[in-house]
Amino acid sequence: MHAIQITETGGPEVLRYAEVPAPTPSEDEVLVDVTVAGVNYIDTYYREGIYNAQTPFIPGFEGTGRVVHDPKGEIAEGSLVAWHHAFGSYAEQVCVPRNGLVAVPDDFPTEIAASMLLQGMTAHFLSHGVYELGKGATCLITAGAGGVGQLLTQMASSLGATVYTVVSTDEKEEISYKCGADHVFRYSDGLGEQVRRFNGGRGVDVVYDGVGQSTFFESLEAVRPRGTVALFGAASGPVEPIDPQLLNKHGSIFLTRPSLGAWTAQEGEFQMRAQAVVQAVMDGDLKFNVSASYPLEEAEQAHRDLQSRSTTGSIVLRVKQD
Repeated sequence: MHAIQITETGGPEVLRYAEVPAPTPSEDEVLVDVTVAGVNYIDTYYREGIYNAQTPFIPGFEGTGRVVHDPKGEIAEGSLVAWHHAFGSYAEQVCVPRNGLVAVPDDFPTEIAASMLLQGMTAHFLSHGVYELGKGATCLITAGAGGVGQLLTQMASSLGATVYTVVSTDEKEEISYKCGADHVFRYSDGLGEQVRRFNGGRGVDVVYDGVGQSTFFESLEAVRPRGTVALFGAASGPVEPIDPQLLNKHGSIFLTRPSLGAWTAQEGEFQMRAQAVVQAVMDGDLKFNVSASYPLEEAEQAHRDLQSRSTTGSIVLRVKQD
């Protein structure tokens, strides 16, 4: 089969389209023909070696496709499914943990199905877990026009929260407003002060920071005393270690580095969050923006575009025709 293989970590150029052996599922897995693979920032962390994986490896965690073989015979061949945690998804076939599969209606858009779980469930646990948003709450979302940013803005707005976002261009500002943002800021050294001033001199209840290095200290400035900063990504690079006393200086604030794995670890939690996302999409309450679609062999360009922050919403790789 064909796949994107990484033999050494580095820049986007290490993503090579190659012919590799097809995988064989264990009893706890299901073999799936991949139709579309999702592209996410976590894929770049593995590609760069920030997160470790033994080389050679096939990157990618998310996608949608049809079941080829279930060793236990529980899932019918040809069933359309989606997943968010099957390492090696940039390939024509992948083995997916059976407890991480979600059934998808046949008329569901495949590009949305391939990108809805990781970003959708991330937005869900941030707004329905890390900090329980509701009417009267205020939040700041960095990368407001990104994949998670757009979904989190929609969820926060629907819960009655006042939503502030940060973007880099006029086009992204327009997108963020369409998702329900109450006010959109631009990146600047005085971002925290601007947010406070716009919020009546008070910091926001929670900052959802998926950018990392370049925005982290402004996030600390923007949050209220005893508020929460949720650092859930590092699009601009990882944050350097800090002195915990800094949290006291900003008013005994809470800092968390949440992950989807931890927030879907309890029994029934994955199914609850996945079903909430799928149902919201089917009901029209949650709109996904798949802004770019690339053939599998153009994974290098997809990563370049993602990391240059020239994309908005989600981006995917087309693997096979369904």
